[in-house]
Amino acid sequence: MIGAAVTAIPGSSESYMGGAVSYSNDVKERLLGVGRGTLMEHGAVSEETAREMAAGARDFFRTDTAIAVTGIAGPGGATPTKPVGLVYIAVADGPRIVVSRNVFEGGRESVREQAVATALDLMRELLEGKL
Repeated sequence: MIGAAVTAIPGSSESYMGGAVSYSNDVKERLLGVGRGTLMEHGAVSEETAREMAAGARDFFRTDTAIAVTGIAGPGGATPTKPVGLVYIAVADGPRIVVSRNVFEGGRESVREQAVATALDLMRELLEGKL
């Protein structure tokens, strides 16, 4: 959804290199370089995993900036410590990575839409030097 939002803007191909939907832990490890230890200790939905995903995306796509999102959109998948709506968003600008923990309200589509808007806004703030 982030890729669709960015590429809806004419001329975005000049700066947008691509995206990856890494639903499985295996893809997070192989494509984005998330450590198996990170996934085992902290889980797929965690600040640590989001941070490693953003760094991995930045490296894979050979870009200065990257966004990574990992969360539980629902309706299933929640645990006592990780509710539906929990979304970690990481934005990378060079070596700097900022991670935001969010708990969005609403159903699956609403959580996903809020995650996209928040991720793009977070990247904007990082690039504008507000973070």
